[in-house]
Amino acid sequence: MKKVYFKTFGCRTNQFDTQVMISRLGAYTVAKSEEEADVIVVNSCTVTNGADSGVRGYINQVGRRNSRARVLLTGCGAHTKGESLFESGKVHGVFGHSEKEKIATFLDRDEHFYQIGDLEHVDTTVVEQFVGKSRAFVKIQEGCDFRCSYCIIPYVRGRARSLDENQILEQIRRLAANGFGEFILTGTNVGSYGIDRGSSIARLLKRMSLIRGVRRIRIGSLEPIQITGEFKELLDEPWMAKHLHIALQHTSDKMLEIMNRRNCFASDLELFEELASHGYALGTDFIVGHPGEDEAAWDEALSRIDKLPLTHIHAFTYSKRDGTPSSTMKPEIPGNIAKTRHKELTQIIKKKNLAFRRNVHGPLEVLIESEKAGRQIGLDQYFNKVAIDSERDLKGEWIQVESFEAAEEMSYGTY
Repeated sequence: MKKVYFKTFGCRTNQFDTQVMISRLGAYTVAKSEEEADVIVVNSCTVTNGADSGVRGYINQVGRRNSRARVLLTGCGAHTKGESLFESGKVHGVFGHSEKEKIATFLDRDEHFYQIGDLEHVDTTVVEQFVGKSRAFVKIQEGCDFRCSYCIIPYVRGRARSLDENQILEQIRRLAANGFGEFILTGTNVGSYGIDRGSSIARLLKRMSLIRGVRRIRIGSLEPIQITGEFKELLDEPWMAKHLHIALQHTSDKMLEIMNRRNCFASDLELFEELASHGYALGTDFIVGHPGEDEAAWDEALSRIDKLPLTHIHAFTYSKRDGTPSSTMKPEIPGNIAKTRHKELTQIIKKKNLAFRRNVHGPLEVLIESEKAGRQIGLDQYFNKVAIDSERDLKGEWIQVESFEAAEEMSYGTY
């Protein structure tokens, strides 16, 4: 039987899209390595110029490691760099997001092809398994209507559009029946779910919670303006993971305006304090070194970070993305300064996270996912890593950890 290997770059939405393709392979099976594959599918990311470079580097490398395999390119990079890679002969074929459910028709295609499709497609595939996972990702929407100045994604994922609610619920039922208890809702702009269908993410969450076997629901990145009164009514529900990731991107109002964001610090602080009062761990995205981030803006940002009840951060130094408004903005921030600021920021959040974990009372509800150095590792309800000493294999199990100690890198407990 012929085999296909998937190399997935980027976000959880890409991980879900790979699972969609895996469920539609026809006569092919999934290869464990590039070397044994007849076809290699590269599900690409294009969020920065660096992401594009990573994809190109992998394609060049894998072509040397397995010269007999056909290399196919899909994902966001297909819409930005697919044509050049195709015309240069680096890949056998290119297909866009809207074509991924047709993957079986591409795998045996001898002739070269470029089938980019459109940016209006909505998935209809119901995914029932996630290979090698303890938690299930569930894509609920596609695309984004925001136009943040640094972001290329709306141009390669299209406008915001929601998947059918009943289809999503059917997927949850099947995954729950197959033993999954934790579900992570993902998409390009998750909080916009339902706007185009007269619904909302809060309504979807309520319906999901009624499905037998659903134990914990995590939500991908939300925008501050998407935390509505209807959503807040769910904060104390037992099936809600006690962690929310809310994209701020910066805490200087000057920088938020430059970035064409829809949030401001005063309302962000009020929102975070309200969520923290319900016992939530809170994460955010933060771009360091965006053009225009002078010393005054950075000092203001750090002083405001101190005020926020943050426990997690996805901080990254700004990387130019051709085709976005930010790519032509001045003044640019030198890379060494951006790296220093990144380190300052992450050190502050590490201390906040440790303080949060030391103040947690009551048991940790941990889903064990892996084993390392004799300890079993999982994530608790606050999205913090916990290492467990136990004499038996607990992978895939839910456990209540009563006794634990918070250390800098993670918490340690016994079971």
